[in-house]
Amino acid sequence: MQILVVEDERAMADLLKRALQEEGHQVVLAGTGREGYEIARASQFDVIVLDVMLPGMDGVSVARRLREGRNQTPVLMLTARDTPSDIVVGLDSGADDYLTKPFSIGVLLARLRAVSRRGAIPRPPQLNCGELCLDPASRRVSRAGETLNLTPREYQLLELLLRNAGRAVSRESIIESVWGFNSEVTENTVEVFMRQLRLKVETREPKLIHTVRGYGYMLREPQES
Repeated sequence: MQILVVEDERAMADLLKRALQEEGHQVVLAGTGREGYEIARASQFDVIVLDVMLPGMDGVSVARRLREGRNQTPVLMLTARDTPSDIVVGLDSGADDYLTKPFSIGVLLARLRAVSRRGAIPRPPQLNCGELCLDPASRRVSRAGETLNLTPREYQLLELLLRNAGRAVSRESIIESVWGFNSEVTENTVEVFMRQLRLKVETREPKLIHTVRGYGYMLREPQES
């Protein structure tokens, strides 16, 4: 599964990431409510693990705003508050389940499996944009039937853009989704990788990868403009 973990306590965030990756999941970390909300809006995840006590925008507000925006990604909320009223507020905000701290990793994994079964986002077997095709199962990428040989990082970049085809993805979201939370990667590095990706993808017309000046990048066909 692809999991977004929104947790401001660094030690807890690192623990969750390590435990989830050991189970074979892909993990993106966010350290604030605002950051988690923006990443959840820009990319698709199977489950969001969301702490309640977050700086800026708390977890309840994040869950509520995601649901108001019709984002139905399952949410597992984490908190030290365990009173009935706190649980009701969390569930009413749009969370699918509620786990109080401290908790065992085994229980967390079981809860994640449960919420993902109830409402995982349907994912197409293949991602397409015009003649460009990416098969997540085989990790094969082709354009007009011709296989494209991408590095793992180029593949991640292209998959992120394809899953958000027709929508602009910010450079900050790209860094968080592809390189991870607290990465020292700069926007210049993103530009270098994007340039390399374009050299492999844009071998024919029409051009599909577009720069959104001052913001990021978008993958779209010309007729979508």
